Amino acid sequence: METVFPLLLRRSKIILASEVSKRRNDLKTIRFCVIALFAIAGVFPVIAQDSTGSGSTKGENWSSYYYVNVPLEKVYPHRLGYVISYRKSGTEIGTAYLPMKWFEEAGGKGDLVNLESGTNWPYLTVYYKDGAFSHVRLFVRKNLDHQSWGNIPRGAQIDEKFEIEELKLEY
Repeated sequence: METVFPLLLRRSKIILASEVSKRRNDLKTIRFCVIALFAIAGVFPVIAQDSTGSGSTKGENWSSYYYVNVPLEKVYPHRLGYVISYRKSGTEIGTAYLPMKWFEEAGGKGDLVNLESGTNWPYLTVYYKDGAFSHVRLFVRKNLDHQSWGNIPRGAQIDEKFEIEELKLEY
């Protein structure tokens, strides 16, 4: 037994030494990871995009255009253009007249976009440049049998209402 005890003692010292060595290696790995994390976190501000770049929140890089989407209730075709009834704020309905000449010329004041069948309801997008009316896009259902299309009553005297140069909607 006397010869076995020193052997066990020697083995336990070797096992303890290897355990300590593993723990030191684990601590070195943890230290390395923490230092690497701080190094990476320190580099991010250096490589981040300059806030005065093209995505600036200052007004000099903003477009002079803005738009307003207007949901439509009905679109009434007329020989001189389109009469639209649109939803104003609340439950009120407004009426606007869009001359056909806006839609006839390329680059004119109007674009007619036909919507296929689906869930999109007709709407009007009004574009303004520097606060003044610029042009419109009228998104309508391609199928004239759709419930968003209507008919103007016979004898309605509305020809003079199409003689406009800019659209003024009441919201």
